[in-house]
Amino acid sequence: MKANQPTALARSLESFFRDYLPTQRGMSLHSIRSYRDALILYLRYAAEHAKRPIEKLDLEHFTARAVTDFLAHLERDRGNGIATRNARLAALHTLARYLASRHPERLAELQRILGVPFKRGGRQAPLEYLEQHEIAALLGSVDRDNRWGQRDYALLALMFNTGARVQEIIDLRRRDIRTDPPHHVRLHGKGNKTRICPIWPNTAALLAQLSQHAPNDPEAILFTNQRGRQLTRYGVRHILRKYVTASIPTTDTLNGKRIHPHTLRHTTAIHLLKAGVDFATISQWLGHATLNTTMTYARADLDTKRQALTQVFPDHLAPTSEPLPTPPARLTDWLKTL
Repeated sequence: MKANQPTALARSLESFFRDYLPTQRGMSLHSIRSYRDALILYLRYAAEHAKRPIEKLDLEHFTARAVTDFLAHLERDRGNGIATRNARLAALHTLARYLASRHPERLAELQRILGVPFKRGGRQAPLEYLEQHEIAALLGSVDRDNRWGQRDYALLALMFNTGARVQEIIDLRRRDIRTDPPHHVRLHGKGNKTRICPIWPNTAALLAQLSQHAPNDPEAILFTNQRGRQLTRYGVRHILRKYVTASIPTTDTLNGKRIHPHTLRHTTAIHLLKAGVDFATISQWLGHATLNTTMTYARADLDTKRQALTQVFPDHLAPTSEPLPTPPARLTDWLKTL
């Protein structure tokens, strides 16, 4: 085989993402990107253990044993929960089914991959979210004296303001923001659904300042990297991690918290709940498919439970003991461009 000739796995992955998922399965862009992230992680893991570049991986490196070891790595080394582990496995199962129709000679091994079971959920860990002083510390650590600091501040402020998913934020274009009253952004969410989310006047001012650096084109991406390309989910994670690290010396409550972009979404939901916003409004605000998802935040917020308790019991009957504990509630480069 020539050095520059793609492997069977590489060719299959390209058709998997270009044709099978969007055309034959009709998956949304958000779902395709989730599958992409799962397979990038698997390819990196497989390449490291096969001691070869990702571009040299082939079908023989996609095995049930490798998948099982990869899932253990996700939980042990990356600290992923059962839900994330199962989501990654779902992507690998879909790829295995696709490969079975194209490479029948690998059918036996692909069936073994499909036999790798999903793990039943144990006790759900409490949702991580940021308190008011932690939000202030995080935003206060951003140096706004330069263009990229202004971008980062606007990015984080908008995520706190809207509770949007990270993909919804980085997909924003100039045409999606209204910086004049009534201020709002138009978010494109899961299932190709669109919703309007109000924003604070100061957030609108931040976006107006940011849009001055974007081309005067309604289709121009709002949040870009230093190469002028659309900011990626990995880029947002890196930005958030940088400012969390910078905030820890002055805000020790951040130390030990597992904070990722979705934590900001949880934070918005919890603070809306604390402010007395009803569940139906929060559900619409966050773009949840059902109220069941929104109810997760009621189980997560201890302050709301305390308020409910004082409403149910008269003052002289209200418990005075300690508060109840919170219940457990090359190839990769191309993939990143999807």
